[in-house]
Amino acid sequence: MGQIEASLQKEFKNFKLNMNLTSPGHILGVLGASGCGKSMSLKAIAGISALDKGKVAIGGRIVYDSGRRIDLTPQKRKVGYLFQNYALFPNMTVYENIAAGAGRDTFYVKNLISRFHLEGLESLYPGRLSGGQQQRTALARILASRPEALLLDEPFSALDSYLKEELQMELKERLSEFEGAVMIVSHDRDELYRLCDHIMVMSSGANIICKGTEELFANPEKVEAARLTGCKNISPAIRVGEQVVEAADWGVRFRLNRRIPEHMRYIGIRAHDFLPADRDGQIAVETVHVADAPFERNILFKNADNPGETMWMKLDRGYRQVPERVSVREDKILLLE
Repeated sequence: MGQIEASLQKEFKNFKLNMNLTSPGHILGVLGASGCGKSMSLKAIAGISALDKGKVAIGGRIVYDSGRRIDLTPQKRKVGYLFQNYALFPNMTVYENIAAGAGRDTFYVKNLISRFHLEGLESLYPGRLSGGQQQRTALARILASRPEALLLDEPFSALDSYLKEELQMELKERLSEFEGAVMIVSHDRDELYRLCDHIMVMSSGANIICKGTEELFANPEKVEAARLTGCKNISPAIRVGEQVVEAADWGVRFRLNRRIPEHMRYIGIRAHDFLPADRDGQIAVETVHVADAPFERNILFKNADNPGETMWMKLDRGYRQVPERVSVREDKILLLE
């Protein structure tokens, strides 16, 4: 299984891409806010966008090296690139779109049509396909060219929300059959959690952390990574002792069963990690606002014993009353740089 290795450098007027990555597993997700350089990185690896300098290797094969003046065309890099809008040829049928990548290999085209459940749609043009059918056709066309790596740029951004989860499961199955490296760019953490075995977090044109997916969500380490993985409650923190930390914004101290690193600057608590504990809870709840969603209750609150900044917690809708006090399991407290 080939890796993608890249060092990407490009100066823009108000932005600098300075990115180093090695795809550590089969499917690498790239998570970041809009404008952080995610799509630019993908396009640079594919050879669609030019770099000032750097190096790109796919499966050990150098496709770009500014120092050695190597710069293969996108076609010679053997990379399959899925654009946000799928970029199907509108004047070609499903069959013709896929055949455009496969050349004269009609057997392979028919095989891909079967694998991607496109039977009966071969003669239709893209304008008559649903969003999911367009995505399947686009992936089949990419695979028809037998790429060594797949790069997917916001693959679900063009789809209605109710379709996404089903199509994400379908895409994961398709990608499991592909032997090369896969990179998926998205600002949707849930999407990447479902699809990727590793996630890299980008901020301001750089890679700030890369970990196994579950490990990243359990311990994001960096404050920006915690925000991007959905942590709603982040406070500046003070290391009071080797195992005691104080959340400055909330006026709460937590004693942990682990040593607190000296370089820790923030504490994070995910909204789902508060536990109702009416008598023995660490935090007395002063309710600020309650907003019900279909399956959960969102509560904005302050520490009643030492009011400061607000916090969010999410509870199951089964809780009719806001709890008087809440606790947080110490292993769920995020210590962040």
